[in-house]
Amino acid sequence: MMSVLALDFVPMETDDLEWIAAQDRELYPFPWSEQNFADSIIAGYGCWTLFEGGQRVGYAVLMMVLDEAHILNISVSKARQGLGLGRRLLDHLGAVARAAGARQMFLEVRPSNTPALAMYGKAGFETIGRRKGYYPAVNGREDALVMRLPL
Repeated sequence: MMSVLALDFVPMETDDLEWIAAQDRELYPFPWSEQNFADSIIAGYGCWTLFEGGQRVGYAVLMMVLDEAHILNISVSKARQGLGLGRRLLDHLGAVARAAGARQMFLEVRPSNTPALAMYGKAGFETIGRRKGYYPAVNGREDALVMRLPL
């Protein structure tokens, strides 16, 4: 198993966007665009790039609404998945949310994304609802599970 090098959670910058959008295209059939990430930075969302040993390996976007945190995107590059980096990124978002006064954190996830569901479950998220036809899918639409974590 590959080891994990030193991790740094750095606020996302415009220099990161080309790499992040390329990762999103590799990871998802319906990815965010570079402009979606740029708009998130402009909107003041918590946008983070995860560096491992000085190399970009992941990214996340967190939106705060009053005392709630909403994870809009959390991703680790394909080559570095399965090493616990997603969990480290998730824990970082939780710390950022708590520091901003959030009392709970929410996210939506595809029911077909079993690795993410396992990670969220281990982190203490509970499924609290389902949004019908939330995500575009190859054959129409896919539901989203709504998950919540008390902070």
